[in-house]
Amino acid sequence: MAKPVIGILTWREGHSFKEPGYFRSLVREGQKLGATVFIFSHKDAFPDKKQVRGYVPDGNTWTSRIFPWPDVVIDRCRTAQEGYSEFRKQKHFVYANHTFTNKMSATRLFSNEEGLKKWIPATVDYNAQNLVRMFKNHRIVYIKPGNGTGGKSIVKISRVKDGYRLLGRTKGYAKRNVIFRNLTSLTNWLNNWVRQERIRKGSFMIQQGLDLELLPGHVSDMRLLIQKNDQGKWEVTGEGMRIGGVNNPTSNLHGGGRASTTEAVLHKRFTPEKTREIIAECHNLAHGVVTVIEKHFGRMLEYGLDIGIDKQGSVWLIEVNPKPGRELFRKMGRRDLYQQSIRRPLQYAIYLNEQEQKQEQKQEQKQEQKQEQEK
Repeated sequence: MAKPVIGILTWREGHSFKEPGYFRSLVREGQKLGATVFIFSHKDAFPDKKQVRGYVPDGNTWTSRIFPWPDVVIDRCRTAQEGYSEFRKQKHFVYANHTFTNKMSATRLFSNEEGLKKWIPATVDYNAQNLVRMFKNHRIVYIKPGNGTGGKSIVKISRVKDGYRLLGRTKGYAKRNVIFRNLTSLTNWLNNWVRQERIRKGSFMIQQGLDLELLPGHVSDMRLLIQKNDQGKWEVTGEGMRIGGVNNPTSNLHGGGRASTTEAVLHKRFTPEKTREIIAECHNLAHGVVTVIEKHFGRMLEYGLDIGIDKQGSVWLIEVNPKPGRELFRKMGRRDLYQQSIRRPLQYAIYLNEQEQKQEQKQEQKQEQKQEQEK
């Protein structure tokens, strides 16, 4: 069987890529698995010639050459460039992962699923009326962009004795720490915030706040990675905890958070038995989420789930990411999980190519049988 050719579709500016270290690892791992792997953007595909200008690492730089049309493409484009969306709709390739949706639409979808809604925090569109309603039911709320990543442009607002305390981070990760005496002044500030922090044409949402201070003074949450394996089955690769800095509204590693094993954090608050129950529930949640996603959007490859665990041990789905990072494993000292998290998407792409070839062979055999019968 010929070497499988796997293309990684992403953002490119000149010879610059958003995740160069990760992409180098993918190309190297692909070689170990007996595949040809290259990186490209939508501008590099030539459908008429069935060729792609692909990039591979060359020391600390990247070199390009013409590659054959890939057997399978993994879409890793986390920053949409002009023309990407139109190109993606053309379905030029066999994709390992279909397109997904924004955070608000995903939250609505999960909230309407009987098997998932118990894990979904209350979430509504951002406006002044909804802010008032949410504060009637919740002491803490989050304002977050429906299409944001990395903990950017998120604010946490808590009702306190003398008003409302706001903690936030801008697009550039600059901190905000403000006290408002009343809801009117808070709302005026937030209206300006959502205008300034808006990402492309996206909107903001208000989400029920959770008490995630399992460690005093630090917000923490779980990042769980679930991926397709080399047999096309969903499997949890691993999970760990992200612990935010003091007065940080989120736990994101880019915003100054640190990594820890799940057990190390949960054991400080719960018994070993309760810890095992919580982790098992998080795994069940992950399998439920990807099942629902594939039912509505088609074949997928991997998902990173941000899961909140409150002081009572209740599990909450904060958000899902179809193109997740995996640096958490390295920061936890789990190089084995990091390597597995890189290998699995390629193993699945190879498996998918084998299945496609088998399907083509079946179709050819049926066609030959039909021709024989017609003779």
